[in-house]
Amino acid sequence: MNNIKKILVMLILLIFSVSMVACTKNDNQNIPKDNNSKVSSDPISETNFFMGTVVKISLYDKKDPNIISRGFDRIKQIENEVSINIQGTELDKVNNSAGKSPVKVKDDTFTITQKGLEYSKLTQGSFDITVGPIVKLWSIGLPEAKVPAQAEIDEKIKLVGHEDLQTNEKDKSIFLKRKGMLIDLGAIAKGYTADAVAEVLKEEGVKSAIIDLGGNILALGTKPDGNLWRIGIQNPFEPRGEITGTIEVENKSIVTSGIYERFIEKDGKKYHHILNPFTGYPYDNEIAGVTIVSDKSIDGDALSTSVFSKGLKDGMDFIEKIQGVEAIFVTKDKKSM
Repeated sequence: MNNIKKILVMLILLIFSVSMVACTKNDNQNIPKDNNSKVSSDPISETNFFMGTVVKISLYDKKDPNIISRGFDRIKQIENEVSINIQGTELDKVNNSAGKSPVKVKDDTFTITQKGLEYSKLTQGSFDITVGPIVKLWSIGLPEAKVPAQAEIDEKIKLVGHEDLQTNEKDKSIFLKRKGMLIDLGAIAKGYTADAVAEVLKEEGVKSAIIDLGGNILALGTKPDGNLWRIGIQNPFEPRGEITGTIEVENKSIVTSGIYERFIEKDGKKYHHILNPFTGYPYDNEIAGVTIVSDKSIDGDALSTSVFSKGLKDGMDFIEKIQGVEAIFVTKDKKSM
């Protein structure tokens, strides 16, 4: 397993360094291709906007638009529970009750928060779902985005710390101990949602589908002809949809985190959206992008940010300790180790 992960690291860097792009950009850039670079079968697809990103569901076998509608209904349900950008959500109530009292929540909110807390502990806080005050301060990706003053960062960073987040399995309650703390599930909620949509599709008998939540890809089953899906790996130096190579998968989640996704620019310097809970600034390390291939998208989503937060060497050491996942790294200098 470890050797495979290391091979993937060097392979993707090699692919990038010689600019061997395996797929060309088109309307179906994340849809698998056959050997003749044609869509293997015409899917029924629908695109919508949820969770601050473009979402696309494509069915390759049971081509029923009602099934896609059920998938989108599930996405909307989760967004209305865990978004921090919609007033009145369950997560909004948890955050508003910080320092006051625990809040009982539904299964979705509790499960995502609990999983996020597990990864916060596993990474010793380099991935921390209580980073909300810092995320709100920068607001990268929103109209009010700004580069905060150091004094503002110093004030908000005091409110970050997963040690002061409590979850109670018995009554499904969540409690932030200190007033002003904020949970932000942006680094894990899309993964959970992709898994949830996959369950909806499977309940309807779908065995061949692609779920795309803003580049978080979940490939359900195989192509209708039984061949593996070919999924493009995001080029972290280019906008969403530009790829640097492909992998073949079956029943896998492919999630990429990198410097390309959301950023703001000031005085010629770019500030990406992956924020360091310890400094309050975007992480600054050798990694331009990291892709996680896993069985569950919730793990891939959390791990892509977690591994990015560790840097190249520590990120590789970190992922090698986790069973059943693969990591693909692209460094800023485009060189292999």
